[in-house]
Amino acid sequence: MEKFSDIYKRAVERKGSEKMLKLLLAKPLSTKQLVTLSDDDWLEEFTRKVFQSGFYWSVINSKWAGFREVFWDFSVEKLLMMPPDMLEQKASDERIVRNYKKVKTITENAYMIHEVAAQHGSFSQFIANWPSEDIIGLWAYLKKHGARLGGNTGPYALRALGKDTFLLSRDVESYLRAHKIIDGGLQTKKSLIAAQAFFNELHQQSGLSMQELSLIVAYGVGDNRVGISQQQQD
Repeated sequence: MEKFSDIYKRAVERKGSEKMLKLLLAKPLSTKQLVTLSDDDWLEEFTRKVFQSGFYWSVINSKWAGFREVFWDFSVEKLLMMPPDMLEQKASDERIVRNYKKVKTITENAYMIHEVAAQHGSFSQFIANWPSEDIIGLWAYLKKHGARLGGNTGPYALRALGKDTFLLSRDVESYLRAHKIIDGGLQTKKSLIAAQAFFNELHQQSGLSMQELSLIVAYGVGDNRVGISQQQQD
């Protein structure tokens, strides 16, 4: 396993300077900041990532105002009271991307969020309290109890709303395979445990967040992209 200092040095060289690399990094939210997010915020982001999976993100983003109108700003309370036949009507609304299987995840994930909030005070509290040193455990929870939140969908939603997580982007996966940290399927239990152990070790060496470490690894390999496009890939 490479030392963090070597990984960091390579990322600095590829981005031109330490100053430029630091400009490209972003920190996750603090626990205090995370708990201020509403349950509706989480449902909206889960839904956005579910629909972005397999679609051009620009297409989903261009229709997002319509999604918010059709689904009452993703109010968990209102959506849980909605009768099934109304969901079918909303799934055919021209203001959204009409995909009934994905639309169904909105109420399914609303129920998951509601159940978690009932046990932990709020869904945000549950997320905030989950240790990043076992972030793959949170990924597994979302995959098991949520709808279509497996693979990179759940992790990308967590990252988008500020939960500290690494991401198994193409560049990060390429690094992990090149250095023999993983050698099987990306989403197997063995690979996920190995990836978590790798980032935990980097965290011990650097004191940086999983998010920053994930970005640094990605910036050190693959296409030398810059700015927000790189952060979307990581």
